Amino acid sequence: MRFSGLNSYPSNTSDVSTWQVCVILLLALLTYVYGLGGQYVPTIGDEMVYAHIARLTAESGQWLPLASELPGTRNTKPPLLFWQAMVAGDWSRNWTLQALRAPSLIYTFLLAACVATSTRLITRSWRDGLLSACLFLVFFSTFRFGRPYLTSAPETFWLSLPLFLLLWQRLRTPNYIPGWQPHVLLGLGLGLGLAYKSFALIAPAAAAWWLALIWSEPHPTWPRTLRHTLLTGFSAAAALSVFGLWFVLDPSPQEVWQEFILAENAAKFSDRQGYWQQALSLSGSSIWSQLLAYPVNAGLLFFVVLGLGWRGMRSIGQLDQKLPAHQIILLAWALVWLAVFLFPSQRTARYVIPAMPAIAILLALNWRHLARFWYLPTLLLAVAMYVYLGRIAWVAYTLGLYSVPEVSLITSFMVMATLVALLALIKPGWTRTGALLASFFVYAGWGLTVAPMDGAIGRFNAQTQEQLPNGTLAAPSNFNGQFERYQFLLDKAQHIQPYGVDALQQSGSSSGDGSKGSALLLGQLLTRYAAVVWVQDRLHQTQPPCLPGCKILGERWILRSRYLGGEITAENVWHPDQWLFRREWLLTRGD
Repeated sequence: MRFSGLNSYPSNTSDVSTWQVCVILLLALLTYVYGLGGQYVPTIGDEMVYAHIARLTAESGQWLPLASELPGTRNTKPPLLFWQAMVAGDWSRNWTLQALRAPSLIYTFLLAACVATSTRLITRSWRDGLLSACLFLVFFSTFRFGRPYLTSAPETFWLSLPLFLLLWQRLRTPNYIPGWQPHVLLGLGLGLGLAYKSFALIAPAAAAWWLALIWSEPHPTWPRTLRHTLLTGFSAAAALSVFGLWFVLDPSPQEVWQEFILAENAAKFSDRQGYWQQALSLSGSSIWSQLLAYPVNAGLLFFVVLGLGWRGMRSIGQLDQKLPAHQIILLAWALVWLAVFLFPSQRTARYVIPAMPAIAILLALNWRHLARFWYLPTLLLAVAMYVYLGRIAWVAYTLGLYSVPEVSLITSFMVMATLVALLALIKPGWTRTGALLASFFVYAGWGLTVAPMDGAIGRFNAQTQEQLPNGTLAAPSNFNGQFERYQFLLDKAQHIQPYGVDALQQSGSSSGDGSKGSALLLGQLLTRYAAVVWVQDRLHQTQPPCLPGCKILGERWILRSRYLGGEITAENVWHPDQWLFRREWLLTRGD
């Protein structure tokens, strides 16, 4: 039996028209660009750690060695990641979040273009190509890790590019057999990918290329398989040589070995609980959870990607002939990356992000063939998120943070987005397009909701910064490197010293009254440092506990991003004023 819809792709593979997909793609691009330099772009906490390393290295005026004031973090990533930031930030002369994040966004858009080109070559339809680009951009893993600094976009591009090129060659020339020259270029491309992240990625990258190459071979023979294997091995060695230049160029290669090879990479294969206990448990780092990595990375399209996998498994027994080359390459790409990252003791969905372009193409090819019920959860989840984002905006308005025009704009957008999602729920013909559009509306809605917090209410004004005395500023850091964010908020800050706040918050949470501990710590900080940034640590606190013995230079509001256990409960989740919004003061000693 020939499985219809997988082996052939007519021009009507999607139910979205060309102009509709163009509008959705434009919305996607604008959503990605909007608020790029904001404080609340979805990201991971390590972004500030590596911004810190890049800044200090740039200020040293040298490419190597990398510099850091954080113990044990100087060589936790290869130098190409930091060199990218140093160049983008003009060696600390244009040190803004927007500048540091721009290269990641460029890489993400290049990946979306490669995804669109690949799908267009398969279906001979630019509509389907643009649809696949939209799908790649709508994945939450792309939105979260494809915009901020320290993301997966650069290595994803360089590790994916050889597979894109193989796919394009197979579509144009089915009998294409790459020789030495393509494999030299393959080694250089993979080497750049490794130089952004880790030498360990050569395993899935080279294995995916090798399997895709021999599996898509139209007339496989043992001599050809051996030739492909040897040449792939040569490319892998060349890629590792590119990565190995770090050891040659760095004046302290032994520190690179200790901090990066042993501490950062080898540690991922050890587990105090025992390898198999962790692997077979029901925790978030188990093999079972990793098997859901692709749906998890898809975000709101979780169930749609789950449906794609279900359709693929059902089709296995219905195929009576070899799959077309493009399908083989895409499947090899996705399966190898997933299989490889089942083995480390530390497992997370973001490790397989370099295979998400393949998932986007496969999903676009099967977009119309998946049953409608796979799309309905996306719409229901989107509606719930619109309601909650509207709630956050309203609470901010009641606190006096958002103006009437701001809350009106946010509320109007959420109402419009909700109507679109509900209409897609009611009308079957609009469900698939509605699910895609509704997902982008969630991202755009988040950007609109937090935008006022990047305005005057969420920053220290120029007058405040003019009063900032010379000397060291003590800044809170409840996660590794979070103090670095004040480099983007206080232009006059000469040196920033972090202080921990988790223990203090835990003490106050357990005792019910941590005001004495807060006052004691704040007094010590004011005695030791020229200025102190202090975050409201009690729900109804309206002034810092050091008054009247200190001076308030300025005040701003922030959105908290890290919480202790029990801070968010079923009783207060509808009241973000109790756990999301906090005041922050810039203080000095009293006159």
